[in-house]
Amino acid sequence: MADRESKDSDKAGTLPLQTQSGVQPESNPGAAPRGIGTIAVHGGEARPKLGNALATPIVQTATYTFANTDELRDHFERRIERQEYGRYGNPTQRIAEQKLAQLEGAEDCLLFASGMAAITTTLFAVLSHGSHVVVTDDSYRRTRQFLTQVLHRYGIEVSVARAGDYEAIEGAIRPTTRVLVSESPTNPYNYIVDLERFGEIGRRHRIKTIIDATFATPFNQRPLEFGIDLVLHSATKYLGGHNDLLAGAVLGSADLIDGIRGLQAVTGAIADPFTAYLLIRGLKTFALRIAQQNATSQALAEFLQSHPRITAVYYAGLPSHPQHNVARRQMRGFGGVVSFEVAGDLDATSRVVDACRIPQIAPSLGGVESLIEQPALMSFYELTTEERLLVGIKDNLIRYSVGIEDSDDLIADLNAALERP
Repeated sequence: MADRESKDSDKAGTLPLQTQSGVQPESNPGAAPRGIGTIAVHGGEARPKLGNALATPIVQTATYTFANTDELRDHFERRIERQEYGRYGNPTQRIAEQKLAQLEGAEDCLLFASGMAAITTTLFAVLSHGSHVVVTDDSYRRTRQFLTQVLHRYGIEVSVARAGDYEAIEGAIRPTTRVLVSESPTNPYNYIVDLERFGEIGRRHRIKTIIDATFATPFNQRPLEFGIDLVLHSATKYLGGHNDLLAGAVLGSADLIDGIRGLQAVTGAIADPFTAYLLIRGLKTFALRIAQQNATSQALAEFLQSHPRITAVYYAGLPSHPQHNVARRQMRGFGGVVSFEVAGDLDATSRVVDACRIPQIAPSLGGVESLIEQPALMSFYELTTEERLLVGIKDNLIRYSVGIEDSDDLIADLNAALERP
């Protein structure tokens, strides 16, 4: 693995994504592979659209009519493809799903009301009483909370393994293990999972692998190409890109997604037509936004690394990052979140956050506006310092979600905040 890392390290992060695995536009399967920017604009959308509209129409309806009972029979016997009832699907939703599937290089995609709806429904669909899950310790905290505090009520056991310790992950596998769950990059430290190695463990043990790739987006990383079975996104973040919608998505093979879709029809955790429309609209500028956020985040991380008040920077684009070579091998870019530690205590760190004038203090990430937060005072406020340290959250940690503002302005603003006493 080390030889491969050094061999590939000089080219990673620069290859066009379509050279790794071309994605055919669904409307023209014989065409040459298209770039991710073209797919973001046109993928999944029919030509012409309803009413000859340029923008995808919002089909705002709760139910759908049938011309006659023969059409009803054709629908249920799958001789035709159409919608029946709003909880089972919507044309606007389907276009968003097809666009995301093409971006991710997946056979199919299923849209949800939120990222958490996507992960919880997916886990309920692939697990059953008596089964076992292995999750890495730095996966999203709400995902770990669901796994460790909720699923035991349904007779499902969970083991937590240290991220990056593949021997520990494999050692946690039992005969009843059905799923391995991880995240890459992770929140907030941008740790990187070796997707090829993670997927190989799953295949060897005949266990499904799930990666939350919200931080990466399909612009920077496509886990399915490395043998991962299912990819999850909080579409609220980079995919929507404007902090104005809540949605989640799961992507993978048609068979796996079809099974999850059946449970979603029961639980009802669906995305409404207007949300699907906003997601489609946000995806039109997806490639432009992520390219800008990648470049600005790299510049911000390099600035922070050289600043005397900064004691640590967590960004996979820096050679100092422990998984930098892995990231270069499997990622096109390194994402839009930079986490760092300021010399000083909780209050000193808060003063830096408060002194910033461009980013706003808020949870979430991935939108066009830069956001800043102190995890000790946001997601982990209810814990004591000692309890936070047990889960790896330091009082002097700052998470900066980079937007699409001018990079020079963001750096100058942060520098001024750091220079204040």
